[in-house]
Amino acid sequence: MDGDENIEAALPPRSSAPQAWDASVAESRFYWYDLLVNDPLVPDFRDPIGRYQRRMQFALDATMEKQLLFFVISRPRLRFDIKKGTSWGFFGLKLSVPLLSGTDNRKESITLELEVPFEATFKKPIVTLHDKYITLNWGALTECYSAHDLLQKFPNDLKYESSVQFVGITRDQQSRLAKGRLPAVNRIMEENDGAFDTFLLVKRMDVKVETAVQDPLGEASARSHSEVMEGALIRYFEGEKPAHHGTIENNNRRDRVAGLVETYQLDRLTVDLGFKEADSFHDLKSAIVPVSRRHLVEFTFGPGGEIRANRLADDARPLVSLEE
Repeated sequence: MDGDENIEAALPPRSSAPQAWDASVAESRFYWYDLLVNDPLVPDFRDPIGRYQRRMQFALDATMEKQLLFFVISRPRLRFDIKKGTSWGFFGLKLSVPLLSGTDNRKESITLELEVPFEATFKKPIVTLHDKYITLNWGALTECYSAHDLLQKFPNDLKYESSVQFVGITRDQQSRLAKGRLPAVNRIMEENDGAFDTFLLVKRMDVKVETAVQDPLGEASARSHSEVMEGALIRYFEGEKPAHHGTIENNNRRDRVAGLVETYQLDRLTVDLGFKEADSFHDLKSAIVPVSRRHLVEFTFGPGGEIRANRLADDARPLVSLEE
């Protein structure tokens, strides 16, 4: 967040009635950030792995133009066991893939039940294993997956929790996050190096406004919604003194949130990070918050930008579906 820009930003006229904001997930996507920052800066698009990296870079670049929430996530280190290699089952297209998990390289495995793609010219793919990637060459096309992709795409019993280390907003004209140039995030990556893999979880939130008087002048922008949610979720996941946000940034954010709360007469903000299709990657926790796939939280506001978080029961309301 650009503090100076936010302090000077003109607020609209004060809302004519108190408001309550209710935020739910509209889109949610994980990006293995190490692959964007540590792998080649200009991937070879003629190579399946290069095309994979390029698609991920384009997708993340696009988020820099939008007011989306992002979470820096750490997950246990996961690599393919290239020394052991893959093996086929006796029947069908069941492929056993060996994995190395954590700092102690604990041996794990996952079985992929493959389906022949429509464009395939081979009945069984040629499998190539790298430490972070697996490619399946079907002749006319080649599929590429990262080690972590398999946990999200194929059914398995491997469960690893995702730890939230940082909360921010993607909007950035300089695209520092997409280019691996955001200092706070880079420091987290350095701390994780070798022990954890670093991800970005990017969410587009749908915000519904409850108020007694519908006043066009009192309608908040997507930017205002995102800034209040960012401040609230930093408070929730990172605490009152977030370690990876500077003092000036924290002070500017507090002042900005206080101004927005006053302008919109914001009584409460409810944020629901859960949705029906969420997988085990969304089992989120932090240093101060226990693990949950839901994180349904009601925020209220005090003087001077104070934010109070009240965790609601996971079954307090129905889950939304991203497919609806």
